[in-house]
Amino acid sequence: MSKEILIHILEDERRVAILEDGKLDDLYIEVDRHQSILGNIYKGKVESILPSINGAFVDIGLGKNGFLYLTDTINPLLEEEISTPQRFLNKFFRRPEKKEKKDTNPLPLAPGQEVLVQVVKEPFGTKGARLTTHVTLAGRFVVFMPYDQHLGVSKRIEAHEERQRLKNILTELKFAKGGFIVRTASSQQNKRDLIRDARFLSALWQRIKKLADEKKAPALIYKEYDLIWKIVRDFLTESVDKLIIDSEEEFIKMRKFVHTLIGRHMVGKIHCYKGEVPLFDAKNVTPELNKIYDQRVYLKSGAYIVIEPTEGLIVVDVNSGKFKTSARPEEAAFMVNLEAAPEIARQLRLRDLGGIIVIDFIDMGREGHKRKVLEALEGALSKDHAKTEVDRISNLGLVEMTRARTGKTLEAITFTDCPYCGGRGRVKIG
Repeated sequence: MSKEILIHILEDERRVAILEDGKLDDLYIEVDRHQSILGNIYKGKVESILPSINGAFVDIGLGKNGFLYLTDTINPLLEEEISTPQRFLNKFFRRPEKKEKKDTNPLPLAPGQEVLVQVVKEPFGTKGARLTTHVTLAGRFVVFMPYDQHLGVSKRIEAHEERQRLKNILTELKFAKGGFIVRTASSQQNKRDLIRDARFLSALWQRIKKLADEKKAPALIYKEYDLIWKIVRDFLTESVDKLIIDSEEEFIKMRKFVHTLIGRHMVGKIHCYKGEVPLFDAKNVTPELNKIYDQRVYLKSGAYIVIEPTEGLIVVDVNSGKFKTSARPEEAAFMVNLEAAPEIARQLRLRDLGGIIVIDFIDMGREGHKRKVLEALEGALSKDHAKTEVDRISNLGLVEMTRARTGKTLEAITFTDCPYCGGRGRVKIG
């Protein structure tokens, strides 16, 4: 299977397309007017605490306060209280006795207090950013968690011997106070590269702490990499045949970045596109890109799926359309559903749809058919970088699932509501 990463640079926009065997498999768009704050670290000030919803509103300097669940909170600015993490947890998370029910704030937070927080979910609609004090710093091969003692290996690394090798390496990262998770890209990587990555993140954390001490809240302490560099860090692996970028200036920067961050052996995969036809047109991505805004998505068989976002959930409907077969209705329904399942997973990924999703498959009577369709859906979702959870197929042919939403959907980034109809998308007659 061939795999390519295409990066198209515009004046105020960056687009990244990931192709597998020439077909658009994943898409990322970053525009200047919607700069992502996901992963950013801020020194914030607690504005108010709401015991009724077990949360606090924190001013991080963005105009709209972020929201912090108290159960998702430690206080990183109180360094002496986390020197022994388990003692800290026992102190503030122990179950209160029945007569102590008045205390609904399990942690030492109070209005006006400063706290170091990281954005785990972008602002959405009228809601501010979701925050956490459990800071994580992602590197090429490992993720560093300064306030957690957990050591783990990515579940996507399945080989027992490789998992054990990586666990052994983890035990050698004693120079950093905190926990580590080995990322999927670490598979088959040598120990030196993993330790170098861990040391880089540990040093980065020390710089973040120093800056946090110097600045007054609210203030931005650390800004996560922009889209292009996150793509290089997270996706430029041995499985990629080429990374093609159409900006010579960014091409030069990227080669230096990759040489430093990943190694000389990966620099040869990076190419600068200088053709007269736009890169996405030359690679036939533009037609595919235009389709992802359509409500109706056609399958090769003539069947189609309808994707309808609503206020509270995403509805996906599978229809037989022009699909023709001499098979019995049960077999025909199974064939259409089996074809639709991976395409649904692909569309959710391309459009970056999240929240509660209900899929209405064509009714099937056989449990074996239901199981195979569900397995096809779960298999296609397994390559998604967003966390997903899938329930069983109900007797009505419905599948309830969730997909983690951390930012704005692709449609929200690239479209705005019509000023005449208010986004209703309908033309009034008469």
